[in-house]
Amino acid sequence: MVTDISSPVKDKDYNLIWAIEASLSNVWTLETYIQDAREQGDDELADWFRRIQENNRTAGEQGKEMLLQRLQ
Repeated sequence: MVTDISSPVKDKDYNLIWAIEASLSNVWTLETYIQDAREQGDDELADWFRRIQENNRTAGEQGKEMLLQRLQ
């Protein structure tokens, strides 16, 4: 039985691209969550989602900068 789960792709650049995509995808998804919370009157939850969204946006932008440096 295999207990060690590891990525079949041993490529740091692929991993960077995946992390960028995941971060920026979360930005998009969280916009829906923010709207849902606001529509239901839960501003505290909406603000929490907004903070997570900003963290993901920052991570995505930092990742794009790192990728650009590696492609030059």
